[in-house]
Amino acid sequence: MYSINDYAYNGLLYLNNTMRPRHKRLSQLMIYSTTACQSRCKHCNIWQKKVEHLSLEDIQRIMQSRCVTKRTTVGLEGGEFILHPQAEDIMAWFREHHPNYTLLSNCLAPRRIIDAVRRHQPRHLYVSLDGGRETYQRMRGRDGYDRVIEVVEALKEEVPLSLMFCLSPWNSSDDMAYVIDVAKHYSVDVRIGIYGTMAYMKAPLSSPEGDTNVSSSLKKSIEVPSGAVWGALSQTQENFDFVALYDEWRSGHLRLRCQSIMSCLVVHSNGDVPLCQNLDVVLGNIHDQTLDEIFNGSAARQTQCRYSRQCNDCWINFHRKYDIILVRNLERLLPKWLIEKFYGQYQWTADPKQTYRKHLNEIQ
Repeated sequence: MYSINDYAYNGLLYLNNTMRPRHKRLSQLMIYSTTACQSRCKHCNIWQKKVEHLSLEDIQRIMQSRCVTKRTTVGLEGGEFILHPQAEDIMAWFREHHPNYTLLSNCLAPRRIIDAVRRHQPRHLYVSLDGGRETYQRMRGRDGYDRVIEVVEALKEEVPLSLMFCLSPWNSSDDMAYVIDVAKHYSVDVRIGIYGTMAYMKAPLSSPEGDTNVSSSLKKSIEVPSGAVWGALSQTQENFDFVALYDEWRSGHLRLRCQSIMSCLVVHSNGDVPLCQNLDVVLGNIHDQTLDEIFNGSAARQTQCRYSRQCNDCWINFHRKYDIILVRNLERLLPKWLIEKFYGQYQWTADPKQTYRKHLNEIQ
């Protein structure tokens, strides 16, 4: 998934953002440009929000920020991005001015997605697929499986393409294995996420079992893979360790600092810039301040520092994959006790002395 250059760049970025907190730079910027969506997903109720959009002018102003560099990967999503009334104009602008952008889609409008990708050439296309035909309709409220496959078959040779699977209480590890097999069949990448109660997505008011303590009951009702699924997962390390370590985090044994909030950011369709995707903590709004003021201002630095040290409350792949990769790479170079001198205490399992390599070797 990642090249040596990617690891080297992110290492330098980590050093810059740690040592120069007033001049932090972004590795990833996700722009939730619209709430419009034709899905009716059980795990994301964004379709119940009022329809609102960030305009092309809003996005251009964001992209002028010093914290956004040519190496910043910008993701365009929603809702469903292609439903944005200025979707074509926005993609045309990115193709010319910031070609390092990606597109996320549910592919329920396959012809529009195929045509837009061919015209505007995003760096990567991420396609949601959470299981086979029956699971798709049950989980996403639409009969969209064939439309996803239509897009994959049309574009798999034209753009780097990933199937995005979200393990949730509404599907299973068998569905995960199915999507991995689909990815193998079409020779495309697969990315595994695990459902979390993101504030922006308006998480369900209760779990599938009717428990109103949503966070804890959802953790319990997510099925941890076993058996043959592990063999398929192990072929991509970023998927394997993210899923394998989930049970340690769920049980309260794993604790990592959240460094991702120092280099990964999202902007919501109303202009809000949250601290992260999980917490309902807003740093500011792009209609009131510049993104540089919001991300690198004094108040933001204090908030980022506090949550980076203390927060271990989510297992969202946008944040925790970054943290896993950072610490596991540090352990390749330095002993754990030395890392903790500057990084702070952390642990992968109930044994605070356990290293990443030793733990992963034990469970493989």
